[in-house]
Amino acid sequence: MIEEIRIRDLGVISTSVLPLGPGLSVVSGETGAGKTMVVTAVGLLLGNRADAGAVRNGAKTASAEATLTLPAHHPALERALEAGAELDELDGAAQLILARTVNADGRSRAHVGGRSVPVGVLNELGGTLVAVHGQSDQIRLKNPSAQRRALDKYAAEAQRGFATTARSYSAVFERWRAIGAQLQELRSASRERLREAEALTTALAEIDAVQPLPGEDELLKAEAVKLGNVEELRKAAQGAHEALSMSDYGDGLDAAALVDNARRLLETVAEADAELAQTSKRLAEVGFLMADIARDLASYATSLDSEGPGRLAEVEDRRGELAVLVRKYAPSIDGVLEWADAARLRLSELSDDSGRIEGLEAGEMEALAELEQLAAQLTAARTTAGAKLAKAVSAELKALAMPDAKLVIEISAAERGPYGQDDIAFLLAPHAGAAPRALGKGASGGELSRVMLAIEVVLAAVDPVPTFVFDEVDSGVGGKAAVEIGRRLAMLAEHVQVLVVTHLPQVAAFADQHILVTKSSVSKNSSGTTTSNVKVLTYEERVVELARMLAGQEDSATAQAHAKELLAQAARPQP
Repeated sequence: MIEEIRIRDLGVISTSVLPLGPGLSVVSGETGAGKTMVVTAVGLLLGNRADAGAVRNGAKTASAEATLTLPAHHPALERALEAGAELDELDGAAQLILARTVNADGRSRAHVGGRSVPVGVLNELGGTLVAVHGQSDQIRLKNPSAQRRALDKYAAEAQRGFATTARSYSAVFERWRAIGAQLQELRSASRERLREAEALTTALAEIDAVQPLPGEDELLKAEAVKLGNVEELRKAAQGAHEALSMSDYGDGLDAAALVDNARRLLETVAEADAELAQTSKRLAEVGFLMADIARDLASYATSLDSEGPGRLAEVEDRRGELAVLVRKYAPSIDGVLEWADAARLRLSELSDDSGRIEGLEAGEMEALAELEQLAAQLTAARTTAGAKLAKAVSAELKALAMPDAKLVIEISAAERGPYGQDDIAFLLAPHAGAAPRALGKGASGGELSRVMLAIEVVLAAVDPVPTFVFDEVDSGVGGKAAVEIGRRLAMLAEHVQVLVVTHLPQVAAFADQHILVTKSSVSKNSSGTTTSNVKVLTYEERVVELARMLAGQEDSATAQAHAKELLAQAARPQP
């Protein structure tokens, strides 16, 4: 809800702070005191067009700022974060500050959470935060999509299974639309798909002709290096072998002979010392190891003799074939093989277009039949809920001094869409014999506000926004009708925050919080401009204000007694 609204240099208001709370807040004051500036400030914060004429005479800028507290996952907070806003985190909630300034030349700036944003962002946020109903303000349920959402929420509350049917329809519709998109792609891109299939076939034929093996390019690279250095490798292997076992080729001491002599010397005294005995055994192991290495070196040198120059040419030719594939398809042969696997899968898809089209067409027909069935169920449920909602709102209108007014909810056939096959229109017949017309047409501003009040009261439990603002909702009524308006505003305030600008004491008596806008005690300040102040009233002050609203005589004991009676009546539970 809105915790606080701060206004500076707007209209006749110099500087004012409106601390708002939950429930019903009423704004009253004498004509010309500046009550409407409260609604104007809210409108600016909702992204309404700025009017340079609203800037107080003599001031350079006017500003409005509001502090709101919202549940942690409210969509307005998500949009504000997208715009770069900074939030004050609370327990399970967050505080958001909206601000708007208007220069005397008509230019304006908007801020959300301390961050400068386009005015359009305020308008986006406002749609989920506040609904304003007044003579010059847009009504919340003016467009068909909003009316459809409201009716669907009402139907979901009134009829078991409606929400499930609506979700099922949306899911099937998305499936039907996805199938249609696939079919369109297959049919419209047949030539492109054929060319793609031909290119893949040629590429796979080239790869299959070479028959590359995993890691073959790296193995051949290593072999080519080896073959290019075969003479150096042979000399090194033979030299190492001779150093280890020269005795195999002639006389002389080699490493194996030296190790063997050392072992023999230690064995002659091994019985005298266990440590030397252990060392003798280790020398024997070294001798065995050197003999194994010598044999390996001899075998390696012999194998090099079999690697002729013809093998190197074969390796280079093979590497050339693999290099062609690597240059065309992937950085390595392993990558080429992966690409080929993916290409075969894609080629299988492209080659099976006719079969896929048949399967998709069958799926499309099945989804369409299911959609028709679900759409019929939605239409029937909406028709029933629409009649019930229209009856409930029409009953509210009778109590709001519009005895002959009727709300008509018209449901007509429409093209298939994500929410069904219905066009939904909320129509108003304001007088007996009048043809129903769209909301906002054929009714005065005050009548329209009462119509919206009636609708909002009925929808309050199922389709609320956090805050409602009503201006001129009591225009042209009085007496018992005014009491009923106040009572219904209080009923609405049980679910949401409600702010009402009123001149009727019968309405003001139902307030949880009464805010008074007054002109300053001095009619003209030093600059010759009238200013107004805003104040939250105590019980005693409310009695005085209601007496003024009743009879224009706030000091009259009779008027104050009547005011107390109104307050007591408003506080009394409705039977």
